[in-house]
Amino acid sequence: MGSQEVSSTVDWQGKHVTVAGLGVSGIPAARALHERGALVTVVNDGDDERARAQAAELEALGITVRLGDGATLPPSTELVVTAPGWRPDKPLFLAAAEAGVPVWGDVELAWRLRGTGGREPAPWLAVTGTNGKTTTVRMLASILEAAGLRTAAVGNIGVSLLDAVLGETEYDVLAVELSSYQLHWAPSLRAHSAAVLNLAPDHLDWHGSMAAYAADKGRVYEGNKVACVYNAADPATEDLVREADVEEGCRAIGFTLGAPGPSQLGVVDGILVDRAFVANRQKQAQELAEVTDVNPPAPHNIANALAAAALARAFGVEPAAVRDGLRAFRPDAHRIEHVADIDEVRYVDDSKATNTHATEASLAAYDSIVWIAGGLAKGATFDELVTGAAKRLRGVVLIGADRALIREALTRHAPEVPVVDLDRTDTGAMSEAVARAAELARPGDTVLLAPACASMDMFTNYNKRGEAFADAVRARADESA
Repeated sequence: MGSQEVSSTVDWQGKHVTVAGLGVSGIPAARALHERGALVTVVNDGDDERARAQAAELEALGITVRLGDGATLPPSTELVVTAPGWRPDKPLFLAAAEAGVPVWGDVELAWRLRGTGGREPAPWLAVTGTNGKTTTVRMLASILEAAGLRTAAVGNIGVSLLDAVLGETEYDVLAVELSSYQLHWAPSLRAHSAAVLNLAPDHLDWHGSMAAYAADKGRVYEGNKVACVYNAADPATEDLVREADVEEGCRAIGFTLGAPGPSQLGVVDGILVDRAFVANRQKQAQELAEVTDVNPPAPHNIANALAAAALARAFGVEPAAVRDGLRAFRPDAHRIEHVADIDEVRYVDDSKATNTHATEASLAAYDSIVWIAGGLAKGATFDELVTGAAKRLRGVVLIGADRALIREALTRHAPEVPVVDLDRTDTGAMSEAVARAAELARPGDTVLLAPACASMDMFTNYNKRGEAFADAVRARADESA
């Protein structure tokens, strides 16, 4: 059964489908396919207590589950639906390729199943990029809601796309966050409009190369109908637009932190303006919002707001809704989150900055910084990051397993900056890190947790790391009160 034969119009009754992976995407996929009469087998690498509990729920429905064996392709498989994180070089997929069996991700399945049940499928406004995806999608959803549209922020943001397209709510439009993993397994996706926010090396172990990573990100532009939104400061994103096969009439729309040219959105005298979706873009610009309407108004977050505004405007949203949506938006925790001011020093939690690209943007938002950094480097190098930030650094406190890599970059490129190297990786290290940062800080400085590394050497996830930072800061605030 070829990939074109399996679609929302085909009777799934009796089709043999293998779902790879339990979890946020695998369980809804297995349920949806089973409800449509497919013969579903779920395979999963893990065989722990949680997996066994999930398996028991699916088996009670009549779904076959194989735990501890995600490598073998079950006999008679006609389609594989995979969780996005499963690497393309896994034996299961190699066996599927050899047998001529198509592999879809949960996004591809959701795209194929949207509009079933006789209702009109909601268009997708899609966002991808190395950093800023979640914030941009949530900003976009806020703008769409301000315009009176029924919408939801879905996809890689944690809300299953399958649940969104198959649930009872009939949406006017969906704001969709897509990771490079999800795009890799979504060959048929055709968004109304899409944005690639930025491109920087990330997940290269999964994709195999920067070129392959960029190509998967670029899939989001394929078949766009109205607008391909790119970052004018990141030429690689514009290159992806040029390479995309889009519908006739689809336009390239740039966003920039400077004054916009025709077919761009940008910033003029503290105002977000649109020179793309106006009657005479050669001579006219439409005011959308003020920079102060963006929360927080850090440069990279203004870029996120412009990308969200571009997608909303591509969908026909009026300028007032852009302003109202941005004003209503509140960022997620641990994303440049102001925790407290103590003795005229600002403490900011950006634990979500788990790679150098995100941390570069975070450091650029403040003038004088005591930087708390470190964790699991994931193969990253830090020379370029340190070089760019050196003039802003009052001091640095290093934590985590790979802190030596950052220390060495500081020695090479910012030898005058004081560095505190905490030789501990227990969770209590964060309290000491905050205390040592406070000693380095002066009135007007910002103590910034922007680790540039993953958290799993010390914490369950970046949320727990951010919570530890915030708890330590609040404890210090209570002591000084």
